[in-house]
Amino acid sequence: MIVRLLLAALAAGLIAGMAMTPAQYVKTIPLIMQAEAYENGGAGHHHGDAAASDEAAHDHGADQSMFGFGRLGDTIVANLVAGAGFALMLAAVALLLGVEFPTGTAGVTRGLLFGAAAWFCVQLAPAMSLPPAVPGFPYADLGDRQGWWVITIAASAVGLWCIAMRPEWLLKILGLAIIVAPHLWGSPVPEDLTSNIPAYIASAYAAASLATTLFFWLLLGGLLGHFLSRVDEEQTA
Repeated sequence: MIVRLLLAALAAGLIAGMAMTPAQYVKTIPLIMQAEAYENGGAGHHHGDAAASDEAAHDHGADQSMFGFGRLGDTIVANLVAGAGFALMLAAVALLLGVEFPTGTAGVTRGLLFGAAAWFCVQLAPAMSLPPAVPGFPYADLGDRQGWWVITIAASAVGLWCIAMRPEWLLKILGLAIIVAPHLWGSPVPEDLTSNIPAYIASAYAAASLATTLFFWLLLGGLLGHFLSRVDEEQTA
């Protein structure tokens, strides 16, 4: 049972991770390349030379290759690893909560809801106070941002569980308060807010990042619901 569950989660994660790459190349990576050109000073001083700015962005991305496969290769590897990891996390949460995925469209629908809840906790809730930022945009200290991000995800997950899974109104109100608490406390703020990146690129990137991650989490949840329903069906047969 556990082995089949792990294989189902890995299959869903790898498919969703691979599908995320073209979505990023359509929505987010062009904005990252524009921001890198501004960060290098290319677009800021040569608005008419788009080819030179684009080449500078490509070179900058190649220099920062994490795994040595270039921008495309690194993106694919990162998405596959993230997809597999998040799928295993979702499967573990479903197992701990005793969530079952019935066969047919009901299982896929439950998976979609599960994916939407995960997107809210991991992406949307933190982005309300700490939106995704392009390279060159002002950042607060990495440790402070990571700590606040983890706390916000945990608070959002607990709060959403109180709202969606508990019938008591007092717990639902408490859940809402838990979700809001990290934002009332405040996210980390960079000391220097100056940047060469135009505000429209930063805002467009934040919106595109949330859109692509919503696609990823819904696809991951739907696939996970489908595959886990098959595992449950085989277990009961």
